[in-house]
Formats: sequence, C-alpha cells, structure tokens
Amino acid sequence: MKNKWFVPAALLVVMTAVYGLYQMGDWARPHDSPGPRNEPETLTTVFSLRPSLSFKNGESIEDNVHTRSVQEKLGIDIQYIWTAPDSTFSTKLKLQLLNKREMPDIIPVRTDVIHQLIDSGQFMAVDDLFEQYASPAWKEAMNENPSVWYPYERNGKHYAVPILDYNYNSDPMMWIREDWLEKVGLSPPSTLQELEEVLDAFTRGDPDGNGKNDTYGLAVSLGNAISTWMADISWVFGMYGCLPEQWNFCENPQQLEFGSVQHSAKQGLIKLREWREAGYFPDDALWQDEESAARLFSQGKAGIVVGPHWMKFWPLNALTEKNPENRFIAIPLPKGPEGSSYHRASQPRNGAILLNKQNTNPQTFFRYMNDLYETQGRGEGEFAFGMARNYDYTTVNGEPSSDRSLIPGGYVDVTAYTLTYDGARIPSHWTKMIDEAEKNVLTQMHDSRLPNEFQGPPTPTMLEKGDQLLQTEHEAFVQIIYGKKDIGFFDEFVANWKANGGDLITKEVNAWYHSVQEISK
Repeated sequence: MKNKWFVPAALLVVMTAVYGLYQMGDWARPHDSPGPRNEPETLTTVFSLRPSLSFKNGESIEDNVHTRSVQEKLGIDIQYIWTAPDSTFSTKLKLQLLNKREMPDIIPVRTDVIHQLIDSGQFMAVDDLFEQYASPAWKEAMNENPSVWYPYERNGKHYAVPILDYNYNSDPMMWIREDWLEKVGLSPPSTLQELEEVLDAFTRGDPDGNGKNDTYGLAVSLGNAISTWMADISWVFGMYGCLPEQWNFCENPQQLEFGSVQHSAKQGLIKLREWREAGYFPDDALWQDEESAARLFSQGKAGIVVGPHWMKFWPLNALTEKNPENRFIAIPLPKGPEGSSYHRASQPRNGAILLNKQNTNPQTFFRYMNDLYETQGRGEGEFAFGMARNYDYTTVNGEPSSDRSLIPGGYVDVTAYTLTYDGARIPSHWTKMIDEAEKNVLTQMHDSRLPNEFQGPPTPTMLEKGDQLLQTEHEAFVQIIYGKKDIGFFDEFVANWKANGGDLITKEVNAWYHSVQEISK
C-alpha cells in the first residue's frame, strides 16, 4: 500500500519548478512585496542630481544605504544608466530622444520634458498596471487628489505614474532676518507699507553693522522666471489680485485667464520697478537663478527671501551655521494696498515616472513603490523618525531622536536617494513633516492660495508656440523692471501675446477646463 503522502517524481519536479518561478517573481501578484530573490531583479533608470543632494560614508547615488536596503530586502538591483545635474537633466533626455538612444526601464521626471517623452510613444499606459499592482496605501494616497493624473492623459489613458507631494510643500512664505529687524528697530511687516519700510532699512540702515553699504532688502531670482520655487517674486503681483505665469479662474468672464496678461501684472511690474530703482534688490537678480539668489540671504547680504518651509534646512541653514547669532524667522506674506496677498499654491504632485514599453517586468517597479509607501510613506514604527539610523535620525540612550546635530557624521536626506527623489509622500501627511511655527504661517495664509487651475497636458498651440510666448513674456517683464522699456510696453506685450497664440491657447485651456468640470459633476 502506498504512503498517503507519496508524490510522484514527475509531479514533484513540476511543483518545484512552479515554486521556483514564484520565488523569482515571474508570477508577481497584485500588492505582493515578497522578500529577496535568489537572483536580484534589475531595475534600470536615470537620475537628476539636485544641488541639495549629499552623501556620507563614501556613498554615492549608485551605492548608498537605500540602494543596499532595496537589494537586501526586495531583491531589486537599481542600476543607473546615467545621472546628470538638475540643470542639464532635461536637455540630456531630449538628446536621448533625438538620437534614438535606448531608454531605461523607468524614468522619473520633474520637468515639462515629460510630455515629449510621453508623445514619443516609447512609454506604456499605466492605468491597468496601477490598478493591478499598486498597494492600497499607494492608491489611497493617489485618490486624495485625482487631478494628479490629468497632465499625463492621452486619449483616455495615462502614460506616467504621478509622484505625489505633500500639501503646502512648495507654498511660499517670507523668511526674514529677525536680528536685523531688532537692529533697525522694526517689527515683522504685515502690509506693503510696513514691508517697504523694512526693505529700505535693510538696504540703507547697515543692519549687519559692518559700516558698509553692502546689504539688500530682498533676494530675488529673475534669471529663469518670475514665478519660481525659491527667491520667488510672484507674490508681489499677488498683492494686486492675481498671479503671473499660471492660469487663474476669473469671475468676469467666468473662465480661466493667464495671470501674466492681466492688469494686476502691470501693477506688480510697476512696484518691482520701483524696488529695483530704490536698490532693494541687486541688479544681478536679472541673471541669478534660484540658488544663487537664495545665497544672498544665507551669506548675510539680503534680509528677506521668499520660498518654501523647507528652505530653513537648505540653503538657509548656512546662515546660522556660519554664525549662531544670526537669526531668521518665517512670517506670512504681507498684504497689498487693497488687502490682497495671493500666492502660488503647491501642486499635489512633483513630477511623474514613465515605464518603458520594453520593460518586460514592470511589477518590479511596483514592488519597490509599494514597499516605500508601506514603510517611509506611512512614517510609523521604525520609520517614524527617518529611513536609516545615523543618516536621517539617530538614537540617544536607546531612544530615537530627529535632532540633526546629534547624528554621527551629520544628517543626510535618505529620501533623496529614492526613485521618486523624495520618498513616498502622502499629501495629507504634510502636518507631520513641518514644525509648528511654519505650520501656523501656512495655515494663516490658507485663504490666499491660488492654484494653477490648468492641470491638463499641453494644448496643441502650447506645443507649437508656448515656449516662444513664455520667452517673450520673460524678456518683456525684465525689460520693464530694469527700465529698458516704459511701463506702457506692457500693453503692447499683451496685445502681441494674444495675437501670437495666446487667445487660441486661452480657448484650448478653457475647453479642457470645462470638460473636466463636466466629468467631475
């Protein structure tokens, strides 16, 4: 009589093979995040190296505490085909397209070059993959604001997975030298008049006490755009009721209008021209990008800079590291003549990730992202303080501590090593990631946030004429600010903008906007 546990040899071979395939991940299941494979799965990518990226212990973006953890825990070997600085990353991607170079498995992108990549036809639709393989935690985070998918839609399908961002993460606030205010005998400004008193005192009142006329009231970046991510100046226009370089909803007519061609933009230009003539910001602002402008503040040469809450960690931290007696605080943006104080609202996303059509195992990417959302994204348990002990947090007497000054060898941001550049961000978790003082500033300014209402893919006329219109706008604005053109030139600019594609873009933008409004009803 045969043993009831007997298994025929042939069947045993088949079962063993099936189990081996499962272990290797060839039969990946939805939401599955199994342990390491016998042989690592390779995930190829490219990476944009931002200036704030830093390493310790001899590590690099190719080999660091995060990449090693991913290989050990998930059996995924992240390989970088190439990396490039932020300033040249988009250009390199365009050259890859132009020269028809082989693309990696995935590409995380944070600039408008993503639309050229999508339209190249080399990347797959992600809707079915996301539905099948994304974890509940990731889906829940994405569902907080479904509009994050809008820019990547083509013919009813989506060709990139949005990289989510925290709510309020890039909302601007005013950073101001508290010790300089005390030196000149003034309080933090809350109105335009008070602000101009501070700007004048910071420019002419020798707030650093060195006996030289070498300080400025405001750090300004005009090298790339008017509305930008650091050393921003768009809030000056917001004091007059609208924001430039974005699409704002207007009551009359009830449609989206481009802020740069509204009357409020003319008023903002007049004010900036006055400030430039008064010397409140340097003439070099014309050439300065965001980082070089912010350095004026961190090097003690400017008393005010406007930008996100995280600026105090970089690059403004250099100011207090240089001299602990230097002090700065965050305050709400001052209100304009009629009580307005509009400012740019953070987007709920910060780029997206494309999946190459030649990628035969996209599940690998989803296993990586699912694990990221279940660990760092939730910020619970061992991940409540950071991603790696003695990198972004430490322990003192057996207790975890986020005090950066206590971390052996210094703090480094491990989330910056992830394939999304910032880890797994759940928009509504922003309150966990910000100090109480800055949180209060942001909540005070909540009603003054103006989101860019156009979130769709580039319209046909944008693709044809958008870059030229933006370049013409930037040239016109800086010419007016620097006195090369009279303020009346603004009206000429508006007329040309409308005639050279602006009116058609406005129609296309509103057609998209109304279609989205109908769908959401």
